[in-house]
Amino acid sequence: MKRVLAAITAALLCSSGGTALTLPTVDQALVESDAMPAKLSVFGLFRGNDPLRPVAGIAYTLRTPLFSDYADKHRFMLIPEGKRATVATDGAIDFPVGTVLIKSFGWSDVNAGRPVETRLLIRRASGWAALPYIWDADGKDATLALGGRRVPVSFTTAAGERHAIRYAVPNRNQCKECHSLNGEIVPIGPKVRNLVLDPAASASLRARYFDQPAALEPAMPVWDDPASGSIADRARAYLDVNCAHCHNPAGSASNSGLFLRWTDDPAGVNYGIGKRPTAAGRGSGGMDFAIAPGDPERSFMIYRLESTDPGIAMPEVGRSTVHREGAALLRQWIAEMVKDGSR
Repeated sequence: MKRVLAAITAALLCSSGGTALTLPTVDQALVESDAMPAKLSVFGLFRGNDPLRPVAGIAYTLRTPLFSDYADKHRFMLIPEGKRATVATDGAIDFPVGTVLIKSFGWSDVNAGRPVETRLLIRRASGWAALPYIWDADGKDATLALGGRRVPVSFTTAAGERHAIRYAVPNRNQCKECHSLNGEIVPIGPKVRNLVLDPAASASLRARYFDQPAALEPAMPVWDDPASGSIADRARAYLDVNCAHCHNPAGSASNSGLFLRWTDDPAGVNYGIGKRPTAAGRGSGGMDFAIAPGDPERSFMIYRLESTDPGIAMPEVGRSTVHREGAALLRQWIAEMVKDGSR
C-alpha cells in the first residue's frame, strides 16, 4: 500500500517544489455535462494521457479492497475548486457535483504494468455516471466501452499462480447492479472507515477536499493483516467490501435476506449464520446453510466464493478467478466459529 501511494504521490507533485498540482487542463464543463465521450483523453484528466499521472487530486487506497482478479488498482479522486465533500457523523461521504473518482486496473506483468482499463465515476447534477474505458493497444488513449468487453489477460499472482483469463469490463447494467443503493448509482469503495488518503498530501489539500479531515481516520481492519484485527473482524470487513454493496437492505440483493455490512448487521441468521437458501437452485450446492458454524465445508457461502461457474459464483460479476486467500480467511473464521454462531 505504501509503495503504491508513494509512486502516485510522485506523479501528483511538481518536480520542482513538491506542490500539489491544480486543474489547468481538466474540462470541468465536460465532466459535469451528461456527455459520454468516446475517448478518455478529452476529459483532460491525465498528463500525457498517462493514467498514473493525473493533473490534480488526491491518491487513495482502501484498507480492505474489492477483489478483482488480482488486478493492481490505482485510485485518485478529483474535487473541483471551491467545493468539498461532506463527511457525516456516521462516516458517509457526500461528494459534490463535479467530483471524479478514477480507478485504473492492471497487472505488473501485463503490458509493462500499463492499465488495461480505467473507470470513471462522475458526480453529475443528474446523479453518478459510471464510464468504463479500455486502453487502446498503443497505450495512447482509452475507448469507452458501455457495452462491456472481455479482454484476454495472462498474469502471475504474488503466490506464483499463473492465470489466463478473459478479464471482464462491466457493461452499464453491471455497473449499476453493483453500485446500486435504493436504485441509484453510488460509490462503493471510498468510505471513511475504509479510506486511506495519500499521507503525502498536504493538510491544506485534505482540508480543501473534506469538511471534516479529522473524521478520516479509518477504522476498518486490513483483511490480510492479523495485526489489524481478529479473524472475525477481518472476515467481516472482507464480506462488507466484496459482498455488502449488493447484500444490504437497499442493495440489488436485498430480496435474499442476506445482509453482510461490517458493523451495521448483527452476526445472526440474516448475516448467513444458520441461514437456509432463499430459493432452491445450484447456488446452495445441496447445503443447508450459508454459514454452518464450525463447518466451512458445509457452508454454501464458501462453495459460491470458490466457484467460477456463472450460475454459482459470488460475487456474480467482477471476477473470473477464485480469490484463494480471501476464501481461506473466511474458511478459518467459520471453522473457529462456535456452534451458537457467536464470533
